[in-house]
Amino acid sequence: MNTVNSMSAVELSRQIQKGNISVKEVLNSFLKIAEKYDGILHCYNTVCAETAEKRAGEIQKGIENGRYRGRLAGVPIAIKDNICTKGIATTCSSGILKSFVPFYNASVIESIYNGGMLVTGKLNMDEFAMGSTTQTSATGATKNPWDLNRVAGGSSGGSAAAVAAGLVPLSLGTDTGGSIRQPCSFCGVSGLKPTYSAVSRYGLIAYASSLDQIGPVGRCVEDCAALFELICGPDSKDSTSAKNYHFDFEQAVKGEIKGKKIGIPKEYMSGDINEEVKSAILNAVDVFKSLGASVEYFDLPLSDFATPAYYIIACAEASSNLARFDGVKYGCAAENCGSLDELYVKSRSQGFSMETKRRIMLGNFVLSSGYYEQYYMKALKAQSLISKAFDKAFERFDIILAPVAPATAWGLGEKLDNPVEMYLSDIYTVTVNLAGLPAFAMPCGFDKSGLPVGMQLIGRRFGEAEILSAAKAFESVTEYHKAVPKLVKEGSL
Repeated sequence: MNTVNSMSAVELSRQIQKGNISVKEVLNSFLKIAEKYDGILHCYNTVCAETAEKRAGEIQKGIENGRYRGRLAGVPIAIKDNICTKGIATTCSSGILKSFVPFYNASVIESIYNGGMLVTGKLNMDEFAMGSTTQTSATGATKNPWDLNRVAGGSSGGSAAAVAAGLVPLSLGTDTGGSIRQPCSFCGVSGLKPTYSAVSRYGLIAYASSLDQIGPVGRCVEDCAALFELICGPDSKDSTSAKNYHFDFEQAVKGEIKGKKIGIPKEYMSGDINEEVKSAILNAVDVFKSLGASVEYFDLPLSDFATPAYYIIACAEASSNLARFDGVKYGCAAENCGSLDELYVKSRSQGFSMETKRRIMLGNFVLSSGYYEQYYMKALKAQSLISKAFDKAFERFDIILAPVAPATAWGLGEKLDNPVEMYLSDIYTVTVNLAGLPAFAMPCGFDKSGLPVGMQLIGRRFGEAEILSAAKAFESVTEYHKAVPKLVKEGSL
């Protein structure tokens, strides 16, 4: 990686605004890396080189005349392919939306444009964000830059892998049950799942509306904090967005941890957790203790019910949200249909992957007469109890520390034939979405194969600044966030 591609996003913007480098030079440097490596990694679904180059000139003028002065002005960013971008294909990595080009921007896209950033393209993902590996994508799997035979994680696998490989300094992902944090853990980068309602969902193609959140992916705490600052806040187009939320960037990057009380759920450090993952988490505990924090274990009841409750709720909402993709109003329509019913059936059968069909059918089942009370209502009750359990924990602790996943990245093709096993790998992440809490994932070690291990810091609602500050403290005395995949470092991808 050259100097430009190894700089943090915030530092890149500083150098651009000082006149030491131009916006176009920065853009071309990243586009060159993407051209070199993306044919192997498949992080992008769409690259917008011409559009980005045109905007680079506009931003350069805006910086010079003082219009753009933000922390990320002039910095390239890539967008997960389920966030609407005007004039740029937005496919959700699905065959049914392969020709869909929105006529409007999502609110987060307007925010990053107003901040002087430029979009380089749309990133690969699991179809409709349904998956943990980015292998359900209709365009093909994204590979992990640390090991090309491993998955990048999902559903925001393209977002994490692109940042890890230096194809782009920052990206936007979405997190419904761990879809930012898990791929960040697998790819050795950082990502924030914000408090539910902290970021507008207007223009996000929904998977599960009560759980989805858009969040930043970057190499370090400061970059993620700067991007979150840009996209968070109230939005009149999203009635669920928080009305009075203010994020304190300076507090978030202070690196304060001394005197903080950190809790670790006992249930997360037993059972099926990989010993190397457990060891990395325990090493992180020692770091936090050395920085002046106290660490205790505690019971988090109902965590065993989190995964089934999550999948019942998420699939129920998905079955409703995806009903609009019928071959009439959006996307692709099947040909040679003799009736409207045949058009619906053929378009959805041809357009959706098996994993998406599985979740739609599960959602329809739990919402059907006779099973609504038995499954869906019980899942909602479990969600409420899990949320209360976190509230009780935060009466004792400032931050909760947990692994992101029970193991490091597994091999391409593994677990595809065993969806239940794949669903259970989300055990440490789904509780955060069910409770609507913020969580920051960051690298904290490596296994014996050299694959990254990630931890997450979970905070109170709207406690992003507190968990980011704790993460910054850890980052200031460790080097994990600076590690570059060997294949990238050697230029041998």
